[in-house]
Amino acid sequence: MKLKALIYTGMIMGTISCADLDLNPLSEGSSEAWYSNETEISMSVNDLFRSVFWPGHSDEWTDDYTRREALTPITNATINGEWGTINTFWGNTYKVIARANTILLNLDKVHGTVPEATLNKFAGNAHFVRAAKYGELVFLFGDVVYSREILDLDEAFTLSRTDKNTVKQAVYEDFDIAANLLPVAYGSSENKQATKGAAYAMKARFALQMGDYDVARDAAKACMDLEEYELYPNFDALFLTQTRNPSEVIFAIPRSRALNVTWGVRDFLPRNAGGWGGAQSPSWDLFHGFLCTDGLPVDESPLYDPQNPFENRDPRCSSTIVEFQSRHLNFTYQPHPDSLTVMNYNTGTRQGNNDTRSVAPFASFNGLLLKKGVDEDWLPNFAAENDNIIMRYADVLLMYAEAKIELGEIDQTVLDAINEVRARAYQVDRGSVTDYPAVTTTETSALRKIIRMERRMELAFEGQRYSDIIRWRIADKVLNRDIYGMLDVDELREKVVNPGLWFFPMTPEIDEDGVADLTPMFEAGLVKRLAIRRFEAPKQYLWPIPTKEILINGNLKQNPGY
Repeated sequence: MKLKALIYTGMIMGTISCADLDLNPLSEGSSEAWYSNETEISMSVNDLFRSVFWPGHSDEWTDDYTRREALTPITNATINGEWGTINTFWGNTYKVIARANTILLNLDKVHGTVPEATLNKFAGNAHFVRAAKYGELVFLFGDVVYSREILDLDEAFTLSRTDKNTVKQAVYEDFDIAANLLPVAYGSSENKQATKGAAYAMKARFALQMGDYDVARDAAKACMDLEEYELYPNFDALFLTQTRNPSEVIFAIPRSRALNVTWGVRDFLPRNAGGWGGAQSPSWDLFHGFLCTDGLPVDESPLYDPQNPFENRDPRCSSTIVEFQSRHLNFTYQPHPDSLTVMNYNTGTRQGNNDTRSVAPFASFNGLLLKKGVDEDWLPNFAAENDNIIMRYADVLLMYAEAKIELGEIDQTVLDAINEVRARAYQVDRGSVTDYPAVTTTETSALRKIIRMERRMELAFEGQRYSDIIRWRIADKVLNRDIYGMLDVDELREKVVNPGLWFFPMTPEIDEDGVADLTPMFEAGLVKRLAIRRFEAPKQYLWPIPTKEILINGNLKQNPGY
């Protein structure tokens, strides 16, 4: 749907009916009759949190991810204004903004008939959604079309882009209003929507994306000061289906098989369990981003052994990536080319190992499988209903620490915030400094590297890596490095297995951003290049405006380079 139509029809239709507005039967909602009571507005507010409006950023756009030999328009530098993802994102984002505007402009209809606290929640959620969605648009596109009004078609035809700094201030204002109006928490019988903490936390994320570190610091600290959230004690269990509404989660969109709102996950699952064998999997780049248990990168730590790469690693390594020879979904996972059979714990017998390429050519091309969040509950229908976690407290702590580092305000609160997150990974108390590699340095460049590696370990496959590499301006570095995987089976045995170099034949160097250089392994002929990633800077640091929007509105100007 075109932008002009989205703003118009989205605002007048709100959330309710697909029926022809001219018919207006009593059983259907309409712009004339809707928003007349608490139930109707509540339905409209609930609709702002439909999963289609909260897609997030795909890890497929980053260096944490491998999809065999496939790339995306972002990772092969072919992104343009006709890409379906951009058109869908643009359309749905303006649709939900229009609906938020419509709610805010119609609340006066029920003043005096709806309790003030309820009206505040309605308004707070609408302000929150409008802020979050305009924030996403600004981050991805720069200057964007901005309106808080219900527009008719003639007005929509004349819309032009508003300077991003103007929109940015409006986003901050909306988040502040939301934080003032929203409750700290909801009752057990209420729908769980945005909260005061969510408004603070999402404001902090947007401020980091904008480079406003003082705003990010203050917003993150405001969320922390609520004392409403705490880290869940078990990192592994945090992401499982049965872990509902833990105290760490600040804002999430629920999934439900009963409501047919699920996540298709078969590509992530082992072939032995009926999945498609790591068609989508963690990258070797991500694997080397996990520190060793002494807190050092793999190229500095004497504990790292490339032939036993899971040993002596930060616990989040084996929480995120399936460890070789471990039990996973009731099978032993082992991609070694000579492991032709594995244990099936469902039957208590060994069976053919479909997770090695010597048996199944389309087993994982790099030997890795995703473990984070993977649950036996996903079987046998391969539809996951884990909540879509958009913001959790660990992210707030790390955002606070990063903002303070970039402001040159390095103090004990910075170290405490990082160590709180790190200690949880080791399942120890932050004060037990001998039981985990506590951060003690106060040197800026060292802490910048630490926070970047900490975010990567903690937030892997949660949709945050793309935002990070864009706002840190390192996407042109990490996405201009090729994707590597294992050699084909015969060559793998000859060059890696038989000389005793399985699994990784070399240890890569890790740079100041925590990024591994895998090129020497390829140049030595010990690994295979799966795909050539490309990213064009500075062009790709913004997305293009959808082509069809440019064609129908002469006042919309395209971003440079597209």
